[in-house]
Amino acid sequence: MARRKLAVLTLALVALLLGPQPPVETSSTPALYQALEVQVAQALRVTAALGVHVVDLDTGESIYGYNPDEPRVIASNTKLFTTAAILDALGPGYTFETRFLMHGPVRDGVLDGPVGVVGSGDPQISGRDYAGDSFAPFREWARALREKGVERIAGDVYLDHGLYDPPLVHPDWPRDQLTRWYEAPVDALSFSDNCILVRVWPGRSGGPAQIELVPDVPVLLLRNTSRTIGKGGQNLVIHRDGEELFVKGNIRSNSGPVEAWVTVPDPVRYFGQGLIAALAEEGIRVDGRLRPVEQLPSLVWERVAVHRSDLLSAIRVTNKRSQNFYAESLAKHLGAVRCGHGSWQDGVKAIGEFAVSVGIPKGSFSMADGSGMSRENRFAPRHLTILLRHMFFHEAGSEFAQSLPFSGEDLGSWKRRMAEPPYAGNVFAKTGTLEGVSALSGYAKAVSGKAYAFSILLNRVGGDARGAQDAIVRALIDNG
Repeated sequence: MARRKLAVLTLALVALLLGPQPPVETSSTPALYQALEVQVAQALRVTAALGVHVVDLDTGESIYGYNPDEPRVIASNTKLFTTAAILDALGPGYTFETRFLMHGPVRDGVLDGPVGVVGSGDPQISGRDYAGDSFAPFREWARALREKGVERIAGDVYLDHGLYDPPLVHPDWPRDQLTRWYEAPVDALSFSDNCILVRVWPGRSGGPAQIELVPDVPVLLLRNTSRTIGKGGQNLVIHRDGEELFVKGNIRSNSGPVEAWVTVPDPVRYFGQGLIAALAEEGIRVDGRLRPVEQLPSLVWERVAVHRSDLLSAIRVTNKRSQNFYAESLAKHLGAVRCGHGSWQDGVKAIGEFAVSVGIPKGSFSMADGSGMSRENRFAPRHLTILLRHMFFHEAGSEFAQSLPFSGEDLGSWKRRMAEPPYAGNVFAKTGTLEGVSALSGYAKAVSGKAYAFSILLNRVGGDARGAQDAIVRALIDNG
């Protein structure tokens, strides 16, 4: 009798906290339903717009829903749709191929003609997989040139970037953040994530700070007015305006380096200058100039080398690192492959067609870009769980799931997020964050062994959204 009274009181408290109830779906056990209800009630303390949906992966049945069909801004949960769509379209074995070509005879170590690069939209030409050596992919091309006897290139460097359409920056993105790494421009020839690392060291007391650029490519004009101080507050500012890089303020003499990734305004020129700099380090001089083109001129080109990188690596960086530049490159690439134009419009069209094909009603969602930087990406929690369940049984489902961060993974905040038993390693999910927005969608394995797909979308956030999401997932794992 006492336990029954306690249960009634608990349910009454939940009803009081939740207020007027939207339609709730459930086929869960009473214990799971009640546990989720309690945590959803707590989540409503930190958001004015909450949506939750949980499905049983085996049966597809709805286990729990709170506003499951109301579209909300999903931020980087958008990347789930982008990566799933391109994985479905191209398959896990797909590779990007960026071709390096030359034209003309080689006499006494001199190539009497140009070289050319055909961009494939590969976002991975960087030092990410080469222990930080940004020039490593270009060093391979230098070795291939030397094998052909080339020590100097007399002609120009043609850079074919016609696969992707302009603009390079999405019109929805905040204009006051365009120099931040997460708003890097997108083109078919890209280098080092289209960003440059600015590392500032203290100099001699009273003198200017020392600036290091990685990679060391003269793509920006440095304006350094910073000073090294012995005492006082440090207020260093690193900012780009057009092609000028400004380093201002003070850095303490006992400070370690201050670092910032800054976007470049012209990815194709950055690629070309990076290539020339790398060739120079490898002892190959380029006499000609850079020539960005939509298509290489009609010459008889000879293949020198091909840089290949796999789609799965790009998908893992997209989801685990939440790298917007990668996501947008994949979206444009899908548009090029599926629709014939490497534009955001066609990329989003292809992703939307995939979403409809897996069971998400046409017209029930909106999408503008591939990463989630746009606030016009709006999906309902049920849309996310439909996608997640489809991909769970997809022939590339294992690769898709493994591209997601997992609880306890040594990766940013995930190292401490739900990192204790029984949660560690049992949650694979994608986060999403914009101002006032927090999303978490993915897979969870309960202590019973049952597996679920879930989506927890919070808009108009005014508190600890991550804590509220984790509490809901913990309740699912504990009671599912």
